[in-house]
Amino acid sequence: MMGLMSDETRTEIRTETPKSAALGESAAHGAPVSDEAPGAPGTRAWTAWTTRLLLVGIVLAALNLRPAITSLGALLEEVRDGLGMSGGVAGLLTSVPPLCFAVFGVAAPRLARRFGPGAVVCAGMVAITAGLLIRPYAGGTAGFLAASALALMGIAVSNVLMPVIVKRFFPDRVGSMTGLYSMALAFGTSIAAAATVPVTNALGGDWQPGLAVWAALAAAAVLPWIPFVRDRKAPPTPPSSTPPSSARDASDAAAPATGPEGRPAERPAEQPVLRITRSRTAWALAVFFGLQATAAYITMGWMAQIYRDAGVSAGTAGLLLAVIMVMGVPLAFVIPRVATRLPHQGPIVLVLGVCGLAGYAGLYFAPAGGAWVWAVLLGVSNCAFPLALTMVGMRARTGTGVAQLSAFAQSTGYLISIPGPLLVGVLYQHSGGWGLPITLMSALMVPQMVVGFLAGRDRTVEEEAAR
Repeated sequence: MMGLMSDETRTEIRTETPKSAALGESAAHGAPVSDEAPGAPGTRAWTAWTTRLLLVGIVLAALNLRPAITSLGALLEEVRDGLGMSGGVAGLLTSVPPLCFAVFGVAAPRLARRFGPGAVVCAGMVAITAGLLIRPYAGGTAGFLAASALALMGIAVSNVLMPVIVKRFFPDRVGSMTGLYSMALAFGTSIAAAATVPVTNALGGDWQPGLAVWAALAAAAVLPWIPFVRDRKAPPTPPSSTPPSSARDASDAAAPATGPEGRPAERPAEQPVLRITRSRTAWALAVFFGLQATAAYITMGWMAQIYRDAGVSAGTAGLLLAVIMVMGVPLAFVIPRVATRLPHQGPIVLVLGVCGLAGYAGLYFAPAGGAWVWAVLLGVSNCAFPLALTMVGMRARTGTGVAQLSAFAQSTGYLISIPGPLLVGVLYQHSGGWGLPITLMSALMVPQMVVGFLAGRDRTVEEEAAR
C-alpha cells in the first residue's frame, strides 16, 4: 500500500509549486512558516525514496500516539495498587493526556516554524521514548505523572503536526493520507491495549516492565524522522508562474496551489491575519473535538476497569478494550475517504453518535452479558477522531488555515476534555459503581452529535473569519 501511495503522490510533490509546501502560521501570532518542502529549490532533492521514508515515518509516529495511554489503562488497577492511588488520583492520571495535549499542542505550529516539522516530530518521538522508559521506575505518583507528561508532550506536538504534514506534502490526498495515519494510530492503540497484560505476564507479572516495553516502539519511530531534521528554513524561492487570483480567504504568499481535495487556492493582494476565533465552524469543530476526546480518554482510561468490575478477567478486559480500539483500523481508513466525498459530514457524525449511545446503554444494563457487542459499538463511535481530523483538513482552504485550525481545534478541544476522565473517577469512587459515570458518558454524546453536525457543513474558516 505504501508503495502505491508513494507512486501516486510522487508526481503531486514534484508539480506542487514551491510555496505550496509552507506549513502555515503560529496560532498565536500568524507569522508564516518559512521552511519549504525538501524538494524546493535550494534544498536537497526530493526523491521517491524520500516519499517512502516520509510515509514510514508518518505510520510509525502514528503507531506511538496512543500506547502510552492504553497500556496504562490495561494495568490501571495494578498501577493504583503499586503507587497507592485513590480513585480520584487515578482519575487525575487519566486526565493528564488531554491536559498535556492542550498545553503543549498549541506550541506545535510555532515550534514547526522555528525548527521545521520534521525536527519537531523527531523530538516528539524522543520525548515519548524517554517518558515511557522512565515513568515506571520514577518512584511515587509525582514522578510517574512527570514522566507521563514528558511522553505526552511528544504525543501532543505530533498530534497537531500530523494533519499539517499531510496537507503540506499530500494536498490532493488529504482523505486517504488522513485515513492511513488514523488507521496506524488505531492499530497502535489496540495493540497496546491487547498486548500489555500478556506481555506483563510474560515478563514476570510486574507492571513496571510491562509499561516500559512500549518505549522500544517509540525508539523505532525516531529513526525515519532523523533525515528530515535538516529540512528547516529553506532559501527564498521565486514566486510561482501561476498568476494570483483575487481571493476572499486569509491565505498568505505561501498558499498551496491546491486546497483540500484539489480545490484551487487563491492569493490575496494583502496578507491579513486569520482570526480563527471569529469562525463559528472553528468553534464547532473545537467543541466536537473536545467531546469526542472526552469519550476517547474515558474509554482508554476506564473501560478495562468497567469490564473488570463486571466480573471479566483482566486479560479479557484488555482484549475488549483492544476491540474498541481496533475498530478504528479499517474505519479510520474508510471514514475519511467517504467524508471527503460528501458535501456535509453531519450524517456520519449522527451515525457514530447513535452507535455510542447504544454501546453505553448496553454497558449500563448488561456490561458482561453483551460485552463484545458493546465493545464493537463503542469502537465504531470512537471513529469520531479520524472524522474530526479529516474535517480539519476540509474546513480550511490553505496550509496556513489548516495549521491554525488544527492547533486551535485540538488545543481547545483537549482543554474541554480534561474534566471528563477526572469526573468519572470521582463519581466512581463516591457512588461505588459505574451507573453514574456511564450516564455521564451517554449525556455527553448528545451535544457531541449536535456540534459535530454543525462542524460538518460545507464552509471554510477563512470565509467566516473574513466576514
